[in-house]
Amino acid sequence: MDTSVTIIGIVIAIIVAVPIYFSARTSAANKTKILNIQKKFNSANPQDFDLTESQSNKTLTIDQKNRKFILMNFNPNQQESSFVDLKTVSSCKLVSTTDANSDTILKIDFEFQERENSKKITIPFYDFDDDRIKQISAYQDHMFAKKWLKIIQDSI
Repeated sequence: MDTSVTIIGIVIAIIVAVPIYFSARTSAANKTKILNIQKKFNSANPQDFDLTESQSNKTLTIDQKNRKFILMNFNPNQQESSFVDLKTVSSCKLVSTTDANSDTILKIDFEFQERENSKKITIPFYDFDDDRIKQISAYQDHMFAKKWLKIIQDSI
């Protein structure tokens, strides 16, 4: 009787411990990726990025003091990071592209307007084709983008 209880306890411990281990390992790897990208764009002081938030394979980080912004997309299809020096832009807005026949959001982009030459810098944030959960993720990403639009506008 004691042996069977011990074996069941060990099996339950393994079932609980394995997912926790892999989750912690993935989290540490993502933190390392984020830090390496921050070092790439601010090699002297990557820790200056004082606000970092992640959702749906996207990480946004901002250095509010030095006015720098990075959008990191860790989408399995294409991993990319985009940097914007907020000192050189005059405004930022969200541009949503919807399907002509419905309200389905196909794309969400951050659009920055440069101060000097009025050139537009477009950074893709959400793409329907890359979304595995489709419209559920679109709504969450849209709310996340709106939140960060306010943060970016306050920093400009």
